[in-house]
Amino acid sequence: MKTDTSKTTDTPQATSEFVRMQTSMGQIVLQLDAGNAPISVANFLSYVDKGFYDGTLFHRVIQTFMIQGGGFTPGMIKKPTGPPITNEWRNGLKNTRGTIAMARTSRPDSATSQFFINVVDNGGLDMPKGGAAYAVFGHVVAGMDVVDAIRNVPTGQKDVPIEPVLIEEVRRMTAEEAQESSPDS
Repeated sequence: MKTDTSKTTDTPQATSEFVRMQTSMGQIVLQLDAGNAPISVANFLSYVDKGFYDGTLFHRVIQTFMIQGGGFTPGMIKKPTGPPITNEWRNGLKNTRGTIAMARTSRPDSATSQFFINVVDNGGLDMPKGGAAYAVFGHVVAGMDVVDAIRNVPTGQKDVPIEPVLIEEVRRMTAEEAQESSPDS
């Protein structure tokens, strides 16, 4: 009898996906946690693969909270989205500085395309209100300086940046490409 010596280990690399978000203020590289947030990651990547985020805005910026994008084009024109997804807020990932999470309405399972990047630790978002908290699905691995530059732009009504901050394109990248983008490489 032949013994199978291959291992099926669940390493962080094996359950991670990487994307490059090119903005009008610079590049952000994200590592998405498909192991802990498979629904959110698959949803986000489906929008990435369609080019949905290309030409959208960071439309809500709160310097002491988060930067939000993924739903509006210049002129604050809302893009049509796919159906909402199940909220994965119980996945063990926390809303800490540099994490990316799904934006939603007051209804727990209402997230579609919009996301936000936490610019500070936001433990309050991990506490359920109205039946759920906010589902984190990854974190910034390079470009936190860009996130901080975006968080500091002047804003007007409804926290909309006075000068638009454009998400020019979002594309998948390999783990090797992400490593090369990391400040520690």
